[in-house]
Amino acid sequence: QVQLVESGGGLVQAGGSLRLSCAASGRTFSNYGMGWFRQAPGKEREFVAVISWRGSRYSDSVKGRFTISRDNAKNMMYLQMSSLKAEDTATYYCAVGAPTSDRASDYYYWGQGTQVTVSS
Repeated sequence: QVQLVESGGGLVQAGGSLRLSCAASGRTFSNYGMGWFRQAPGKEREFVAVISWRGSRYSDSVKGRFTISRDNAKNMMYLQMSSLKAEDTATYYCAVGAPTSDRASDYYYWGQGTQVTVSS
């Protein structure tokens, strides 16, 4: 049974940093892309970043502030978030799917999400 579990969310002031983690279990995902998406209240789920053997890719809104990484040996993925803004407030989801896609429909497995709240 595949399971993705996010952790590391919380409340932080604008300009601060947080590190999200995603623990994957049930199989190995070294041949897949692992990505982060987020969804704010009343808004659609949006792409944040993805990482695979092809490299990493970011949305324009987080480029230069967020860094995605993964440890295939531990089946873990991370999102280091810096210079956080109020507009980064959302529920963050980790997902496994296509290597470089920014479309939620290309992802097969999803976690339950972790809340990130940035106070201004």
